[in-house]
Amino acid sequence: MSFDDPMSWLGGWEGYRVETVQRREGEQPEVWIFLGFQPGAALICDGCGEAADAVHDIECRVVRDLPILDATTFVSVPRRRVTCPRCGPRLERLSWLERYARVTTRLAESVGRLCAVLPVKHVAAFFDLHWSTVKAIDTHRLLVALNPPEFSSVEVLAMDEFALRKGHRYATVVVDPRRRRVLWVGKGRGREDLRPFFDLLGTAGCHRIKAVAMDMNAAYAREVEARCPHAVVVYDLFHVIAKYGREVIDRVRVDEANRLRHDKKARKVVKTARWLLLRNRETIVREEDHVRLDELLAANQSLMTAYVLRDELKDLWRAASPEAARNAWHAWARKARDSAIPALMRFAKRLEPYLAGIAAAD
Repeated sequence: MSFDDPMSWLGGWEGYRVETVQRREGEQPEVWIFLGFQPGAALICDGCGEAADAVHDIECRVVRDLPILDATTFVSVPRRRVTCPRCGPRLERLSWLERYARVTTRLAESVGRLCAVLPVKHVAAFFDLHWSTVKAIDTHRLLVALNPPEFSSVEVLAMDEFALRKGHRYATVVVDPRRRRVLWVGKGRGREDLRPFFDLLGTAGCHRIKAVAMDMNAAYAREVEARCPHAVVVYDLFHVIAKYGREVIDRVRVDEANRLRHDKKARKVVKTARWLLLRNRETIVREEDHVRLDELLAANQSLMTAYVLRDELKDLWRAASPEAARNAWHAWARKARDSAIPALMRFAKRLEPYLAGIAAAD
């Protein structure tokens, strides 16, 4: 290292040396570093890692490096393709620059570390890089940190949909619930959207699957039945109860509020009780909320019936056997029909085709 050449202190350009450095002033100062070949440096094939004895061609490439003080830094590097006796013409292997990267390895590592604590958008603005470049670096960082998903021991799956943004745009996530690990994420929530995952899993992997937990998405169920012949579809408690809350408790609350439109005080009590009715009693902390809930249910028979039958519906997942779950279902469905509450009766009718998947949850 020469102390007469400050740029050599930076290092990090194995096989190359600094030939020229320019600082360009402007609204955003820039430093340009022009590299040349280091005499005697070995030529290594990026394909097989073996030494090569000839250069096939040279192409000048400009890449970004870590900023130097206040200046955005660019490196002009003559990128060589070597003539490898085993692989043919291949790029030269460099420790500080990936094969087709437009940023140096050390800049990519700095971007990755910052992505671990900040959103991609903010990191891109900080380094003045395109969002897609930073996203690609972060994706690579996560793949290295988490390793590719391993499917050989997966026997149970759980799948769910989630909203990407407003406007009913969804994606699907598939996880291994036993190891609590995400296996796959894909856009959409239809059968065709799920097929790439099962293609990735392979025929042998599909045949290993014993059970798949999901919400009441018919597209998911049909694709699982078609691709995983030994799998049992299981409808999980959380999604069914959440659906009950939306389609029964919310509907009954609105209907009761409309029925009480001439009693403004009573109507306000019912209208403002949505979150109280949707919560499980054991999660209610404040004593005044317990009192308010008890008074509301005591004063309104329809809300009381819908609320109590929600808790009884959970017993289907606690049954000791599929047969016990089916017996519990018939008892619950009879109560739903006898309630004469339209929303509750409709829900019971719609839920019946999913009984096998509910009974399998034990």
